[in-house]
Amino acid sequence: MALPADEPFSPSVLGTREHWDAAYERELQTFQDIGDTGEIWFGEESMVRIIRWLEKHKVPLDSSVLDIGTGNGVLLVELAKSGYMNLTGIDYSPSAIQLSEKVREKEGMSNIKLKVEDFLAPSAELSGFDICIDKGTFDAISLDPSDAAGKRKLYVASLGRVLKPEGFFLITSCNWTKEELLNEFREGFEILEELPTPKFCFGGRIGNSVTALVFQRKKVRPSILDKLD
Repeated sequence: MALPADEPFSPSVLGTREHWDAAYERELQTFQDIGDTGEIWFGEESMVRIIRWLEKHKVPLDSSVLDIGTGNGVLLVELAKSGYMNLTGIDYSPSAIQLSEKVREKEGMSNIKLKVEDFLAPSAELSGFDICIDKGTFDAISLDPSDAAGKRKLYVASLGRVLKPEGFFLITSCNWTKEELLNEFREGFEILEELPTPKFCFGGRIGNSVTALVFQRKKVRPSILDKLD
């Protein structure tokens, strides 16, 4: 059966909350048993890539940073070790936040804020961030068996609410190409940079297994009513 035009991927259990609740419950138990923080999505190099970009562009250390779908919170720990002070991580899985709290405690990073929150329905206080980071969360939403296309649109709308105008959005994806992500985030965002990722060669063609992009939220244009004021 062919997929609908707006559903580029087959639905998967990887797009369900139940899967991630179960996965992080296992990782939480493993951490409590042997102290293993669990899987780092896209590997350590993905975290290094993000931190290098922030440092290269001299992003102030007190910039507010939101990790969307923080999982075990290891990215936030690495950001804190690099000197960033205003860090928040959210995840819709309570087990993920329990795990990230344990990791935060182990690393002595009490300044990292963590909360259970669904990014597709963000609370009012989740706003005004200078930087938003996504490593795999948009990918997972894109696999949701229940209206993935609608949830992708909700994601973009939520990003527009929580990220400041001219704020930066760094996304790492293994499902989407650069061109596809440009299309997904065309409303309200513009591409700044494509970050280098490992390349592979198959059948004489060279490609990337991972796409990493930096977007900037466009300035909010004043309305006619604002001009009349």
